Amino acid sequence: MQLDSHLSALADGLLEAGCIKFGEFTLKSGLKSPIYIDLRRIITYPKLLEQVGQAYLPLLGGLKFDRLAGLPYAAIPIATAISLAGDYPMIYPRKEAKSYGTKADIEGEYRSGETAVIIDDLATTGGSKFEAIEKLTGAGLLVKDVVVLVDRQSGAKESLEQAGYSMHAVLTISQLLEYWENNGKVERDKIEATRAFLKQSK
Repeated sequence: MQLDSHLSALADGLLEAGCIKFGEFTLKSGLKSPIYIDLRRIITYPKLLEQVGQAYLPLLGGLKFDRLAGLPYAAIPIATAISLAGDYPMIYPRKEAKSYGTKADIEGEYRSGETAVIIDDLATTGGSKFEAIEKLTGAGLLVKDVVVLVDRQSGAKESLEQAGYSMHAVLTISQLLEYWENNGKVERDKIEATRAFLKQSK
């Protein structure tokens, strides 16, 4: 599987910025993982953030929506970069409703009946996406699509599809592993350990 030049430059950028690391890491679940994905680091690298924003545009071009909905917190800067690159209006559901002022659950301007496309950085199981969908639909918005930068291929796509939503990813973890294996950017044993881990943690 060959990546086009834009996606291969993005894959290299994510690796160089330490957004995807190989080694031994303890996950929140207590599992030991040979790979760690931290896309929050993107905000420290303005050129990479700009590349990321551009990388979503081809996927979004094929979808019908009125607003981007960036998920807090990692995807808010990403959604902002997409909004600037594609001139799309943006909103975001708050993690917790404000207890003062407007007491808003959702920041930004929108009208009931509009369609929001969910923007996130990473898809694992899909849990956080369902929480956001509930907030957005509770405010009268329609949601049909979720677009992420990296699909970890751990079941999010399938669980969203079962609930009637479509998930689209700029890159999947298997595309990234294959690309880095082919160009020698990551040692083969680390790639193989990651593949084995991802298979068993499905």
